Amino acid sequence: MIGFAAQRLMELEIGGLTGTGFGEWSPERLAQRNGYRERDREARGHRRTAHPQAEEGQLLSGLPRARRMAEKVLAAVIQEAYIQGALTCSVDDLVKAMGMSGISKSQVSRLCEEIDERVQAFLDLRRETYIA
Repeated sequence: MIGFAAQRLMELEIGGLTGTGFGEWSPERLAQRNGYRERDREARGHRRTAHPQAEEGQLLSGLPRARRMAEKVLAAVIQEAYIQGALTCSVDDLVKAMGMSGISKSQVSRLCEEIDERVQAFLDLRRETYIA
């Protein structure tokens, strides 16, 4: 349902920017449509959406950018829970409480691998600074 609503919002937005809908002809057309570009979203589970494209670079839907921000916020919440020592099942419950469908243990691990690497690099740097 969310995928359908997002798809419809992107269609309406790009239709307003180009002057007509996909496959329609109009003398008021502002730009040419250029089909769709498939995108994968994985922060809340795997989801494939078709983003409408126009030939003009500036005529892109703002919805994907807003979704990217929401996914960054969700990733930050998951990473903070991981740093605080929450169990992966608790992180799944947290994601569900935020209105998402849930997250697997492997997705939590993948999101938090970078944190582990950065923390380890920081700890190694501090030791080297004091030892030398």
